[in-house]
Amino acid sequence: MKDELKRIREYLMTGVSYMIPIVVIGGVLIAFSIALSGVQPGKGAVVTNPILKNMMDVGSAAFSMMVPVLAGFIAYAIADRPGIAPGLVGGVLSNNIKAGFLGGIVAGFIAGYVARWIKSWKVNKNLKPIMPIFVIPILSSLIVGALMIYVLGNPISSLMTSMTNGLKSMSSGNSILLAILMAAMIAFDMGGPVNKVAFMFGAAMIGEGIYTVMGPVAAAICIPPLGMGVATLLAPNKYTRTEKDAGKGALAMGLIGITEGAIPFAAADPLRVIPSIMTGSAVGGAIAAIGKVGDHAPHGGPIVLPVVDNRIWFVIAVIAGITVTSVMVNALKKPVSEEMEETSSLGM
Repeated sequence: MKDELKRIREYLMTGVSYMIPIVVIGGVLIAFSIALSGVQPGKGAVVTNPILKNMMDVGSAAFSMMVPVLAGFIAYAIADRPGIAPGLVGGVLSNNIKAGFLGGIVAGFIAGYVARWIKSWKVNKNLKPIMPIFVIPILSSLIVGALMIYVLGNPISSLMTSMTNGLKSMSSGNSILLAILMAAMIAFDMGGPVNKVAFMFGAAMIGEGIYTVMGPVAAAICIPPLGMGVATLLAPNKYTRTEKDAGKGALAMGLIGITEGAIPFAAADPLRVIPSIMTGSAVGGAIAAIGKVGDHAPHGGPIVLPVVDNRIWFVIAVIAGITVTSVMVNALKKPVSEEMEETSSLGM
């Protein structure tokens, strides 16, 4: 059991190490385009300059590849080359059904294990040459696709609807409790379906002239990447070389309100990272609610400060959330072993 858990961690790290450059490309290019364009009240990040728009398009294209690359190379680590194609297909389907990076991880493992199982079949020697280029990819992709669409698709859609209705019912009650819940949702899957429900609800409230719902969300948006970036600086011995490099990109992304900057860390170590960033974001959201922080733009991070009400409280909330996240995750993590460092380096 211990050996199998170790192998699962290695599979995850392989996927993460190939994904990190994609995250950095997408996040940094989008961050630069937004930073140079700024945000507008009620509209959020509006990029109109043609050059900056092209830069943002390149970044968005890279971001669209993030989950497929993660899934594809998790499957590759499990089944070798025959796992790549079904893993990529599973990752694209995860994007299509809005399952986020968590869905991508599931797709990658399904594709990898299915491809490895089919690869183990005893077949006629005349069929062996076409197995890795025809039989394994097609059968694996069909199985992964069926599971992603029919098993995961409907539950995710139903969950998003029920969460939206739940937030609406809470909006007339305790603002601090609502802020804690929404901030934790923002951090949970960092751009995935749960995150999107909280974000879209906050953005919808701006249209109603209620800015104190988006305020805590705006603070929570930047805490996961900034918290993980700071964590790598505080305890570098607890992170692989690729994670430390990702930490630098995460800091840049956090400043511009790109929560996805924390995904490489969560994908590599979800049991320690996700509770830490959720706790940090919840603390930041609660403080923002106490300080009645309002955000007039559907965006987050320090870049929205020009359109934020009660800015001092916003800054306090973000700093508190970063502190909680970085201290908690480093307390939970153990120093990286030489073996794990080698696994990370091989992935790159």
